[in-house]
Amino acid sequence: MSKISRADVDATFALPLVELVDRARTTHLANFPAQRIQASSLLSIKTGGCPENCSYCPQSAHYDTGVEKTKMMEKSAVLTAARRAKDMGATRFCMGAAWRSVRDGKDFDHVLDLVENVHDEGLEVCCTLGMLTEAQARRLKDAGLYAYNHNIDTSRQFYDQIIQTRTYDDRLDTIRNVRAAGLTVCTGGILGMGESTSDRQSFIHQLLSFDPIPESITINALVSFKGTPLEDRAPIDALEIVRVIATIRVLAPGAMIRLSAGRLEMTAEAQFLSFMCGANSIFLGDKLLTSPNPSVVQDREFLGNLGFDLVPPPSGVSVDAPRA
Repeated sequence: MSKISRADVDATFALPLVELVDRARTTHLANFPAQRIQASSLLSIKTGGCPENCSYCPQSAHYDTGVEKTKMMEKSAVLTAARRAKDMGATRFCMGAAWRSVRDGKDFDHVLDLVENVHDEGLEVCCTLGMLTEAQARRLKDAGLYAYNHNIDTSRQFYDQIIQTRTYDDRLDTIRNVRAAGLTVCTGGILGMGESTSDRQSFIHQLLSFDPIPESITINALVSFKGTPLEDRAPIDALEIVRVIATIRVLAPGAMIRLSAGRLEMTAEAQFLSFMCGANSIFLGDKLLTSPNPSVVQDREFLGNLGFDLVPPPSGVSVDAPRA
C-alpha cells in the first residue's frame, strides 16, 4: 500500500492556496518539461443504453436525456477517427463503450481488433469499457492496449449517493485486475457532484493508496445534463478544482494529471492555473463521449496564447512497447 496517509492528504490539501500552488509548480517542474501538454482523444464507440444508474451520466438507461442508444462503431470509422486525432496532435486514443462490464463474445472481439489496429497507427491505446476480469485485461494487453480507464468517481463515503447499481469495491477490483494484467492504470473522478471537502480528501487518498500510484489521473468537473438527477447542480468553484490538482501533484509527482470533462465551463484563468500547478494533459475534440469540449481550433489558440506546446508523452512512455 502507498505510504501516503490520509493525514498527509489533509495537511497538503489544507495549505493556503498560494503556498499549495507554489509547491505543486515546483514539484511539477522537477518531474516534467515546462509548458508542455499531452493531448489525448476520446471516442464513444458504443453510446447509450447503459444499465448503470450513475447520477451524472446521460448514457444511463435509467434517465430520459435524449441520448440515443447506438450500435458498435465499424472499424473503418474508428480508424478514421484515430488518424484524425493523430493529425490533430493527440498521442493517446481512448475508446469508450457504454457497458456495465465486458462480456466475452463478438463485441469484445471487435474491441480487441480495434485496439490492435489503433496501436498499429502509433498511438497509445486506452479503453474504458466498464468492469472487466483479469483474463479480459490480459487479452486487451495482448492486443496492444496501453492503459485502461476506470474511474472511482468520488469518495467511498459519498459514492452510494451517486451510484447504486455498482459498488465502490467493484470499481477497485477492476483497477486491481487491470494492474495485475500489466496494463497502466488511468483513474480519477468527478468534482462538483455535491461532495464535501472531506469527500474530496478521501477521494484523493484512495487514488494515492493504489500501489503503485496510477500513472494517469483524470480530474473532471461535473457537466450537468438535463434529465439526470444532477441536472440542477450548481457549478463547482474552479479554485476547488485547482486545489485538488495541486494536492495530487505534490503527493504524486510522476503521475499524468488529465484535465478532462468540464473544461468548456472553466475560464481561461482557471485552466491556466490548473496547468501551472500540475495538470499536463487534455482531451482534444469537441466531444468527450457525450460531454461538450472546446474545439481543436479553440484549444490550439488557447494553448498557444499561454505558451504551451502539444508534445508526445514524457520519456519512458512508449507506444511501441512489445505486446505480452
